[in-house]
Amino acid sequence: MKKIKILLLTIIAATALHTAQGQAQLALGIKGGLNFANISGDAGTTYDGRTGYHAGAFFLAKFGKIGLQPEVIFSQQGTSIKYNGGSLENNFSYVNIPIILKLYLVGGVNLQAGPQFGFLTSAKGDTFDINGNKITQDIKDNVKSSDVSIGLGAGWDLPFGLTIDARYNLGITDNANSGGSAKNQVFQLSAGFKLLKFGK
Repeated sequence: MKKIKILLLTIIAATALHTAQGQAQLALGIKGGLNFANISGDAGTTYDGRTGYHAGAFFLAKFGKIGLQPEVIFSQQGTSIKYNGGSLENNFSYVNIPIILKLYLVGGVNLQAGPQFGFLTSAKGDTFDINGNKITQDIKDNVKSSDVSIGLGAGWDLPFGLTIDARYNLGITDNANSGGSAKNQVFQLSAGFKLLKFGK
């Protein structure tokens, strides 16, 4: 219910902006880049980050100095934990749907904020013993199937269609199914390109 309320509020805000500002500049594009992911969890547990990638598509509706940018992004996330000479790597894959509000400052430079709704597609746990031997397990049943986070960042929309973004996604829902605490934290560096542009 909380997710639905957030989504409805975002749609209402976008409609109000369209009414106030008139015709929008529209663009459809693709984007991708690096993830620097981690988990915030129980006190006393030390987590190491995981580097992955993200890739997907976006739609931008720009009303004057305000933009609304929903995206569909495949994202590699997770973390690693060291213990007794061995390690455990948790590799999560999500399809994320950020709905980002953009405030344009000058020359295409913009500030970004908005909710992100994630849907788990796979979760693998790779265990490495002290000798480097690897055991892979499916741990999808231990991870909740959906995730909600807040994205905060900045970007630069260049005149010839290239976009550059830096965004931090802070998880606000607990993803552990079996007790304890585990929230996604992902810093993203992205480059994109507007394939189609419409409007004034």
